[in-house]
Amino acid sequence: MTALNTGDIAFLVICTLLVFLMTPGLALFYGGMVRKRNVLSIMMQSYAAMGVVTVIWVLFGYSLAFGPDHGHIIGGLDWIGLRGVGLSPNPDYAPTIPHLLFFLFQLMFAIITPAVISGATAERLRFTAFLLFIILWSTFVYIPLAHWVWGIGGWMRNLGVLDFAGGTVVEVASGVSGLVAAFVVGKRLKVGYEWNIPHHMPNVLFGGGLLWFGWFGFNAGGAMGANGVAVLALATTQIAGATGMIGWALVEWLHRRQITVFGAVSGIISALVAITPAAGYVSTVSALLIGFIAGGVCYLAVSILKAKLGYDDALDVFGIHGIGGTWGTIATGIFADLSLNPQGKNGWINGGGFEPVLIQLLAVLATYIFAGMMTFLILKGIALITPLRASDDEQVNGLDLTQHREKAYPDFELSENVYI
Repeated sequence: MTALNTGDIAFLVICTLLVFLMTPGLALFYGGMVRKRNVLSIMMQSYAAMGVVTVIWVLFGYSLAFGPDHGHIIGGLDWIGLRGVGLSPNPDYAPTIPHLLFFLFQLMFAIITPAVISGATAERLRFTAFLLFIILWSTFVYIPLAHWVWGIGGWMRNLGVLDFAGGTVVEVASGVSGLVAAFVVGKRLKVGYEWNIPHHMPNVLFGGGLLWFGWFGFNAGGAMGANGVAVLALATTQIAGATGMIGWALVEWLHRRQITVFGAVSGIISALVAITPAAGYVSTVSALLIGFIAGGVCYLAVSILKAKLGYDDALDVFGIHGIGGTWGTIATGIFADLSLNPQGKNGWINGGGFEPVLIQLLAVLATYIFAGMMTFLILKGIALITPLRASDDEQVNGLDLTQHREKAYPDFELSENVYI
């Protein structure tokens, strides 16, 4: 017999709203990172995900991701159109909150994941192609992965994969998909001599701050209630974000003898990505290490690996989300502590042997292969319908004008009597 708990309901409502805020925060973060003529185009892609994915999730997405299992691969259509998803709890997922609230919480994850991918193809992917990509990628990549890892009966869940809040489903999947998309769509057109740096750092900082703020709901909400595990996730999220900033800054100083503001916020996001799968399973000291290492490793991926492989991941989706999510998922198998969360297990350093690490590695490998292959096929399929890449002229004039007929910063002329 299950009963609703008003404290848990209030907590999950807040967490749901925090995760929702992350997508506008991501839009602001990405908007500050691109060049002036592409600000609205990249921000609109995040907002498009908010609309399109919500409809998909209501019509069939949630049912296929979390509905009754079929072959450990996908859910059924029992809950199509949210049929049967009401105000009573579902004991399989969250026994003390309404089933509809669990749906809403999971919806926010489904929204932000394709929005993250948009950063890899910023400044050259046409809006029509991106809309088709959202629909197809959410349906054929995100939904199956969500079922595998979180759905009752999913094969990764049955295997014992630990993913508290989306290390594989959200972070690794978006990072790998972004890498593949960057290769398929190709590099941005270079227009004259342009510094490839954020055009508006205050927006990058403010957007990054909103992401960090929202991440508390992203991770703590995985506890599905106002309990000790939620508090643990809050603590590990804060600690990892702080040490990620320090780790990135230290490696940047050793490599370039400078500490940049852009690097500091990038280090924070890298560590938040890494702690996501581990947040409710590891100790606060482990979070220190996970975040610190994530900052340094992601800096090396963005500054060295990207240049050596020669891909144009415009906003470093793979270097931060792909690499950070990979490290965090593996680190969960290393540092997990059963004494902190009875729904977890002991990792390698806590006497669990090397098996938990191998299971986490398998989850990473499966996500790389599945998300990478499906993204490649989806993009090639879309290219048969509509061009993926904006033309050279469209890139020169900017996607804001050519895709949306708007400008983020309209030109204006000062009268001769006005001085600034």
